[in-house]
Amino acid sequence: MRHERRSAIAASLLAVVLAACNQASGTSSGTSSGTSAGAADSVPLSTSQAQSESSARSAHHTDNQTNSPAQRHGVAGDVTTAAEAARAASALTAYKAVDTLKTSTWLSHAGYSRSQFGKAWIDVDGNHCDTRDDILARDLRSISRAGACKVLSGTLPDPYTGQTIYYVRGNGSGVDIDHVVALSNAWETGAAVWAYSKRAALANDPANLLAVDASANRQKGDADAGAWLPQRSYQCAYVARQVMVKRKYQLFVTSDEKSAMKRVLSRCSSMRLPNPGSQPTTAANAGTPPLSSSTAVGDTNASTAHAGLDPRFSSCAKAKAAGYGPYVRGRDSEYAWYRDGDRDGIDCE
Repeated sequence: MRHERRSAIAASLLAVVLAACNQASGTSSGTSSGTSAGAADSVPLSTSQAQSESSARSAHHTDNQTNSPAQRHGVAGDVTTAAEAARAASALTAYKAVDTLKTSTWLSHAGYSRSQFGKAWIDVDGNHCDTRDDILARDLRSISRAGACKVLSGTLPDPYTGQTIYYVRGNGSGVDIDHVVALSNAWETGAAVWAYSKRAALANDPANLLAVDASANRQKGDADAGAWLPQRSYQCAYVARQVMVKRKYQLFVTSDEKSAMKRVLSRCSSMRLPNPGSQPTTAANAGTPPLSSSTAVGDTNASTAHAGLDPRFSSCAKAKAAGYGPYVRGRDSEYAWYRDGDRDGIDCE
């Protein structure tokens, strides 16, 4: 009897305990559900999603502790993508680009003539206009034309002198089309060994051409940056263009020329290298190359290499015999008609 009473009491106590536990469990469940519903309308994750997110958080935490910023973004520190390489190339300054040019000594001037660079002003871009008219149309302002191509008049803000020149087509217009890298200079810094079609491309490439004051152009002659420069405000742009052309056509520079380029560009060291344009470095319609000239380097009248530019005489010897010369760079327009063989600024000596 006593045993039965104890069993009944134990059963009653167990029932009370179980009831209390069930009530506590229900309260906890309700509280948890309420909190979840209020958490910014979040959607419960499945078991696999939860495991994936947990793994990702763990991996991210490990990466942040052990890897470099480049590695955390999946890129090794010493790897450059194609896009980054393109951005780096576009950021090249003219000053730094000088150091990418090969340095060498002058090649022989033997064989040079203007005709070795193709017929003057051929239509290399296929627009049915010659190159001279293309450059006049590009560089002059307020132009008038005859037909689609021929430029009859316009005004030139001359980069070489800083003056404004009124251009009228015909003799004595006062405007020349200058080869920024002179063709004679190009011949002696690599072009002598080129295919004729490449020389013709250089001579007609808009990247190497500027409409300029005729007198300033003739003072320049075939001088490089170490021997002639335009007005100071245009010197950086002028030398930067020379660097760009020499890079595009893989012409070299002499040590003196390189020093002169760096001296000028050090004043504007952040200037970007000009765009070389889309003109190919070979001209498909260059035609047939002429026979080479027999003029040789070391000739006592090496300046006769420019024979034909002087409308009066075919050589320095004939000019001097008639009482002309010597011609001084920067003073005599005739200087540009002849070759300054020893590069002392005086020809037909």
